[in-house]
Amino acid sequence: MQDTMLTIRTNSPIGTISPRLYGHFAEHLGRCCYEGLWVGTREREIPHQDGFRSDVLQALQALPVPLLRWPGGCYADHYHWRDGIGPAESRPVRLGMSCGLQVEDDNSLGTHEFLQLCKLLGAEPYLAGNMGSGSVQELSDWLEYCNSAVRTTLAWERAANGSPEPFGVKLWGVGNESWGCGGNYDAVQYAKEFRRYATMLRHVDPTAELVAVGLEEPRPFAKGIEAEWNHKLLAELGPHIKLMDHLAIHYYWVLGGPETDFSEEEYYALLDDAAATEAVVRHTAEVIADATGGRHRIGIALDEWGVWHPEARPWGPRGAAECRSVITYEQANTMRDAVATGIALEGFHRQCHVLTLANLAQIVNVLQAVVMTDGPQMWLTPTYHALRLHQPHLGATALPVDIAHGSSLANGSSAVSATASQSNNGIAVTLINRHWDQPASVQIAGVDGMGTASGQLLAADSPRATNSVDEPNRVAPVPLNVSRDGAGYRVELPPHSLATVVLQAGR
Repeated sequence: MQDTMLTIRTNSPIGTISPRLYGHFAEHLGRCCYEGLWVGTREREIPHQDGFRSDVLQALQALPVPLLRWPGGCYADHYHWRDGIGPAESRPVRLGMSCGLQVEDDNSLGTHEFLQLCKLLGAEPYLAGNMGSGSVQELSDWLEYCNSAVRTTLAWERAANGSPEPFGVKLWGVGNESWGCGGNYDAVQYAKEFRRYATMLRHVDPTAELVAVGLEEPRPFAKGIEAEWNHKLLAELGPHIKLMDHLAIHYYWVLGGPETDFSEEEYYALLDDAAATEAVVRHTAEVIADATGGRHRIGIALDEWGVWHPEARPWGPRGAAECRSVITYEQANTMRDAVATGIALEGFHRQCHVLTLANLAQIVNVLQAVVMTDGPQMWLTPTYHALRLHQPHLGATALPVDIAHGSSLANGSSAVSATASQSNNGIAVTLINRHWDQPASVQIAGVDGMGTASGQLLAADSPRATNSVDEPNRVAPVPLNVSRDGAGYRVELPPHSLATVVLQAGR
């Protein structure tokens, strides 16, 4: 087994890794919000705090969750915020709709409850506004209700509902997937609507950060999607482009075959799909740069990302053939998914100068959830642990990593990859061994002057390994031995694994 050498370039910082890049997404879809996060204040069998599950809260507080997007997704363009304020017993029961799934929504989880959840988690809220079935006035009123310090009727109503002080919500999405479920707009139509909405929203709160609906380059299997959406949107806005603070794109990994019964070829296909997320971000940045000429900064909001297995979708590769007869949008979460998450985060760090926020889909029970529940039971997924290993990078300065690889994959690329960052606490390096079945010996160089080293390893006996009610800790972090190797350090990585090494200054 040949060594892989990682050299950390501490003198060539990339930029700051904003905590916003580690955001999450809670949509009224399936059991994500109701049952997963919210059980209500009348629940007696499941311990809760202000209606939110205590076990889930504790797990998310430890992750942490710096940013949380709500209430959609596709659900956002059916959501009317007034349904979710005031006394719970007087709130209407509505037909909640998202991704073809219809649910009964009693609106017990509304604006005040969600913002209380954000407070409990220490999360910045990101509200997705209704353009599809709403109006400019409705969204402007929601912004005023949340943020106004002027003594208007809406501000008094907020105070009467228990919140005399403004919430100060900064991030506001103007529609969601408006090219599809959000109204089937074309790019020029949406640009004109965005211009109208954004103008009025800025009148209400000039400090609000507005997120416009963008579109990543359509996948080969997509039908009827406007390929030049971002170009046309930005061109149509023209001199009004400064109304936009962030451009949202979504990217789901769908090329990896079944959720657990995948082949070695499919294992690598999913990892490649995760790695391609960075190219999507880079391409979007190029389109923005071309449209703005550098005269106005527009960040990229990757506000939906993650793996979407065929068992949980009727569309895309193999979805129609392999999806379950009843789609709940719940899926298995394996060690492979954790490795893919780490690969995506490497790209996020490299693109932190243009990627301004990101939201993993979704936070509990649905899609690539970090937490799963079953009645009173709760367990953490491998993806949870992968994100937890990245905690030292939040708010730190991203550093380039040069790789001289020994072990290679079939395509000739390095089996080992890594990301590094520097903060007042030292240097953190997260390493991935992407190989299906071969271990890797790794040297870490370029870190002269560092002293104490500690490490955590996430590995499993199979890339198909997953956690469950019966085996909640089958995939869980364990201490990693980090040994001195000359002026650097050495670690041994099992196949399909990831690890974080923290190096502190001193001897």
